[in-house]
Amino acid sequence: METVIEKTNVNVDIEALRKEIIKEENIVFKKTIGLTDNPLSYCPGCGHGVVHRLIGEVCEEMEIIQDVIAIAPVGCSVFAYDFFNLDTQSAAHGRAPAVATGVKRTMPDKYVFTYQGDGDLAAIGTGETIHAANRGENITIIFINNGIYGMTGGQMAPTTLLNMKSSTSPYGREMDVHGYPLNITDMIAPLRGVCYATRQSVHTPANVRKAKAAIKKAFEYQKLKKGLSIVEIMSNCNSGWKMTPVQSNKWMEENMLENFPLGDIKVPQDK
Repeated sequence: METVIEKTNVNVDIEALRKEIIKEENIVFKKTIGLTDNPLSYCPGCGHGVVHRLIGEVCEEMEIIQDVIAIAPVGCSVFAYDFFNLDTQSAAHGRAPAVATGVKRTMPDKYVFTYQGDGDLAAIGTGETIHAANRGENITIIFINNGIYGMTGGQMAPTTLLNMKSSTSPYGREMDVHGYPLNITDMIAPLRGVCYATRQSVHTPANVRKAKAAIKKAFEYQKLKKGLSIVEIMSNCNSGWKMTPVQSNKWMEENMLENFPLGDIKVPQDK
């Protein structure tokens, strides 16, 4: 006996189905309105995109998007203008803390933050960073540390580890020639103008959550006029390090985090 299977045409209203699926109660994750719709142009595997998302989410959740001003200088940070759905202002290389000082003093009710890399903040802008911290400017610094000049050719930065190779230290950083890696967050943390200093990373889901909490605390301390906050975030630079994203995250865990340990360095004291 033959079994005959009759084919039937089922007309599915795709648009109605889509609307049913994306009901608010069914949404697990969606892009924050703190970011624009522009596709991120960072190297695949880079931590910049994750940190951008965290900043956008914090601003959205705190309902302060209309009251935030971002200052970004030269380096990979310069792309931030395309991605943050926030008011932004450019700054010369290393000068973001100085520009942020002027913006915050002119508009003290705004949330002002800088977004800087290690070559920018810890080399070209060392003076601006230290003096803004010493003055206790009521701003937030988001500091991305990948131990290298990522955008401009992979040169050695102040944060480059000993024996770490770069385009300007092809045999590795040598202490006798180049000095030790600079740990600028620990260096400025004791200054009385600094209320909050912490070091986080975004290479695992658990670390992403901790980094987001740290960014939110920094904005909350700014609202309370506690002084300067710095959130250092350790990140890979798989392009500059000549590694795959997976290899670079593993290398960061095994090398970078020993020299730059994660955790709070300074927290505000209740008065």
